[in-house]
Amino acid sequence: MAQEKIKKSSVHTLDISKDLRDAFIKEPKAREAWESLTPLAQRDFTMWIDQTKVAETRARRIAKACNMLASGKRRPCCYSVVPTGLYKALQTNSCAQQVWKTLSSDERRDIAGWVEMSGASAMRKERIDKVCSELVKSQSTAKFLQSICSR
Repeated sequence: MAQEKIKKSSVHTLDISKDLRDAFIKEPKAREAWESLTPLAQRDFTMWIDQTKVAETRARRIAKACNMLASGKRRPCCYSVVPTGLYKALQTNSCAQQVWKTLSSDERRDIAGWVEMSGASAMRKERIDKVCSELVKSQSTAKFLQSICSR
């Protein structure tokens, strides 16, 4: 889907899809609430919407997001920032889990987003394994984060 940038401030811009932008045109109260969100909250909404595989589910989530925003909600409900597979892998790898706990919210969301974008379950598993091994190996995620964010 075509992505368009909505300017958050002089520092932050976020790519949102045309269908979400169109929904904001129809729901100005939702757009106003969106613009008052932090960049992290905006990213949570867009990740929650963008991770769908079926067009009908996506449309439902966009409608639900607009309703939540218009009613004052600041985060999508029932949305886990950490994908289940990554969460389970971290639970079984205490070294990776310890480093994960030291990451900022931005770093965790960047990693979770990279895992979520994988699509196919085999690729998702590869990415989860890579995250865990990099966390254990490096004890520092700066280079790893740079490599995944530049893709």
